[in-house]
Amino acid sequence: MIAIEIREPGGPEVLVPVERSIPTPAAGEVLIEVTAAGVNRPDVFQRLGRYPPPPGITDIPGLEVSGTVTGAAADVRNLRVGDTV
Repeated sequence: MIAIEIREPGGPEVLVPVERSIPTPAAGEVLIEVTAAGVNRPDVFQRLGRYPPPPGITDIPGLEVSGTVTGAAADVRNLRVGDTV
């Protein structure tokens, strides 16, 4: 998958597209093929080096997304592959 990484603190120029392996959903999680992503205030502060991602949270900015569920952990009951989210 293509992800946007923050290579170092700074302006928008520090955002770099990189290839990453597709993650496997953990318990209670779904995998989403992202169609659109939003950037919010914490994303900007993270890019500036003023807000580290909380423990256990991805370092990929743009946590506000929409798309299609492409995978789900076995315990997920309210979403299925193919659902739009």
